[in-house]
Amino acid sequence: MSQITNSVHTAGAILSIDLDVIKSNYQRLCQELGDVPCAAVVKANGYGLGVGPVATALWQAGARTFFVAQIDEGIELRAVLPDADIHILVGFLHGSDDAFSQFNLIPVLNSLDQIDRWKGRGRCDVHVDTGMTRLGLAPDEVDQIPNGLDIDVLMTHLACADDKDHPLTHQQIRTFRQVRDVVAHKRASLANSSGVFIGPEAHFDLGRPGCALYGINPTPHQENPMQNPVRLQGKIVQVHEIDTQSSVGYGATHALKAGQKLATIAVGYADGYLRSLSSKGVVYIGEQEVPVVGRVSMDLISIDITGLDCEAGQLVDLIGPHNPPDCLADLCGTIGYEILTNLGSRYKRIYKGE
Repeated sequence: MSQITNSVHTAGAILSIDLDVIKSNYQRLCQELGDVPCAAVVKANGYGLGVGPVATALWQAGARTFFVAQIDEGIELRAVLPDADIHILVGFLHGSDDAFSQFNLIPVLNSLDQIDRWKGRGRCDVHVDTGMTRLGLAPDEVDQIPNGLDIDVLMTHLACADDKDHPLTHQQIRTFRQVRDVVAHKRASLANSSGVFIGPEAHFDLGRPGCALYGINPTPHQENPMQNPVRLQGKIVQVHEIDTQSSVGYGATHALKAGQKLATIAVGYADGYLRSLSSKGVVYIGEQEVPVVGRVSMDLISIDITGLDCEAGQLVDLIGPHNPPDCLADLCGTIGYEILTNLGSRYKRIYKGE
């Protein structure tokens, strides 16, 4: 029996990821940072776009330092980038000793307990909590860091970086500057994607952007300086000519009138097209915006194509040049991060520039 593959013919949707755009976004961030080196955050499977191709593209673009959240993510990334510096944000968990040594991973130590257990094992980062109240040492614990700890990066994380005028942003920068003075001669890193665009006062010694690499707007109150590398095209599987008053989808939440025309698309919430887009989402057929009608179901959505000439097998843009992830996020009250990291496994993935 021949092996069944997820091809453009058998898949319900095609997810195209332009690696050259991701490289260009990295270079744009490097330009913003000036002489400050730029790391790359590739956690959550490269923000849903595929850590292997994405990390390889970023390495080709010049990135040498990478951050992931989980140890298993670091192990997977090591197989892709044997020479990269790979930092693990969750830190040095109990029982993870062998993984760090075997795969040459660098833990981000988040507590005095983790620091005590790591001593003498090699390079590490130290995370100081300057206002996020999530992970990291309290600032008044910094003077308890033992001498001789081989710290590569001293870091913190901004809570409100996308609002550079937020009082907490300025407070965190001041607090981190004070902490850096205590832990002298170590690389300091504060700037996430939005932090890169705050300005030199937030750059310190290492930028570590994530979402901006993948086209999410790091300056949400201004025009997006990044490019969108993602195009998700769903396939029309059936067209319906409505000849009598009826409804569409579960719960009969959307009424139809005679003369309307619907298309059913082979994408649903099992593919990461969020259920909260029910009767809110829009897709594009060429330059034409088309509304989603009725509830998003597990495998299907319906769109109103009244007045348009469409047929089964035709592709429509669920994410694309006219409706990037941030636009979908606005429609359903979430953020572009969630749109990207929910992109499903049933799509046929095509990498451009690989």
